[in-house]
Amino acid sequence: MSARHLYWMGWRIARIAEFMDLPRATISSWKQRERWDDASPTQRVEGALEARMVKLISKDAKEGRDFKELDLLGRQIERLARVHKYEGSGKEGDLNPNIERRNAGEKRKPKRNDVGDEGVIQIVEAFEASLFEYQRHWYRAGQHERIRNLLKSRQIGATWFFAREAIADAVETGKNKIFMSASKAQAHIFRNYIVQFVKETTGVELKGDPIVLSNGAELHFLGTNAKTAQGYHGDTYLDEYFWINGFEQFRKVTSGMAMHKKWKQTYFSTPSSVAHEAYPFWTGERFNKRRAKADRVEIDVSHAGLAGGARGADGQWRQIVTIEDAVAGGCDLFDIDQLRLEYSDDEFANLLMCEFVDDSQSAFPMMTMQRCMVDSWDVWRDWKPFAMRPFGQAPVWIGYDPAGDGEGSDGAGLVVLAPAKNRNDKHRILEKHRIKGQDYEAQAEFIRQITQRYNVQFIGIDTNGMGEAVAQLVAKFFPRVTRYRYTPDSKAALVRQAQHIIDKGRLEFDARDVIIAQSFSSIRRELTASGRQFTYAAGRNNQTGHADLAWATMHALHNEPIDVLAEGERGKSMMEIYG
Repeated sequence: MSARHLYWMGWRIARIAEFMDLPRATISSWKQRERWDDASPTQRVEGALEARMVKLISKDAKEGRDFKELDLLGRQIERLARVHKYEGSGKEGDLNPNIERRNAGEKRKPKRNDVGDEGVIQIVEAFEASLFEYQRHWYRAGQHERIRNLLKSRQIGATWFFAREAIADAVETGKNKIFMSASKAQAHIFRNYIVQFVKETTGVELKGDPIVLSNGAELHFLGTNAKTAQGYHGDTYLDEYFWINGFEQFRKVTSGMAMHKKWKQTYFSTPSSVAHEAYPFWTGERFNKRRAKADRVEIDVSHAGLAGGARGADGQWRQIVTIEDAVAGGCDLFDIDQLRLEYSDDEFANLLMCEFVDDSQSAFPMMTMQRCMVDSWDVWRDWKPFAMRPFGQAPVWIGYDPAGDGEGSDGAGLVVLAPAKNRNDKHRILEKHRIKGQDYEAQAEFIRQITQRYNVQFIGIDTNGMGEAVAQLVAKFFPRVTRYRYTPDSKAALVRQAQHIIDKGRLEFDARDVIIAQSFSSIRRELTASGRQFTYAAGRNNQTGHADLAWATMHALHNEPIDVLAEGERGKSMMEIYG
């Protein structure tokens, strides 16, 4: 058998004889007697499949990938069996079961969300063929680990991967999948990935919320409302859990849905602050607090200890995947040098290198900002993000922090703020934008386009960098534009007012917009260059834009009078305003 397969692989008779240490005449006689040259392509493939399966079956200590390969080889044998049946009958229905089912009877109504046997094979094979090496590592861990816990860089395809992994397993096994995230909108990213993947692979468009497959598997897409998450059971996926306010309570709900031993739990997130209540869950400190001192364990959560993934004594399999790890693992989607220019050192370390924020000196600690994060799909009933006018005729304020001057300058930040109606109401950040590489005319045009979609009542622009040039152009279509000139006192006034509003629980933004929280938490109190006065800064220079969204938000918030006067009344600014 080995000699035959080597021949079919293109080896010459002499080389086969030399390799197997047999006489050349022996190999030649086998070739003639068994008529190797007359074998059809399918016979040759069947022989290779048989040899590989026998080798895997005889392996004593099998790994998860061995079982997966056996399953894949078995499906290929099923395909070849259909080919042989088709060769004898000539009926396309024997080659493709979907055709047979479609022709079985005109009155038969197809099942909802049914991809068919062939579709299952297509989905699984397309999923397995689309992975980077580090994603294959997650996949292998998922075969035998009950709890996976990943700390990862942004935009390396974690949500994309787990969506595909989940649907590939669901169509094969019929197991339920439950997707949760910091907001329902973010959880529905899972749904979009799944629907798109299945449509592209099989032509079937999955429908419903939840999606119920023809084999009975249910796919639920939830936010962090614990009440709506009660009562489900299945494999759970919790996305960006380090940005969830009230994580510990929600973790109990998550683990409760996957309590049976057949269900698995997957947690993955970019890091936030060491003060976040999920941090003890990541480090294992939570595990130790529930045990006697003698039973406590040490878990290495350093990048060096977890770069390759490791199972801790608390039963969790952990891994850290930075953007550099992703590039080393085959991901060619990033220009790291360019990203270092676009993000400050702190932002790059936190969002891309998986380093937690130490915000003990921050004017806006991360935990304070995370209390502002809400599920906008659930709580903002008057906000229609996909409409031509998302906020109708209701008033909004725009805050803008401009880009600096010159090539390589930092980017600009813009927020659209729905102002609070009174002292008991909340300000809401409806939109946020970061603009880089645009001149002052393009920046002003971007603001003009925003005014066409909203009923803009206030625009506040800092005159730093390109700010004055941008303000002059904005004044042509919005004459009431307010210009701010920064001084240590004026920046302190902005920060104090924002702190007051946030401490009172009067600012909200969508939980997906973690960059806003990070932007605020980067602001620190420090001495001026003269050493004679304190100011607030965030490490801004000509190469790294830092806290632009935070300052833009504070420009907009500053339009609220300090004493929150009667609705509609505006107090005078404490800033130095001119023009």
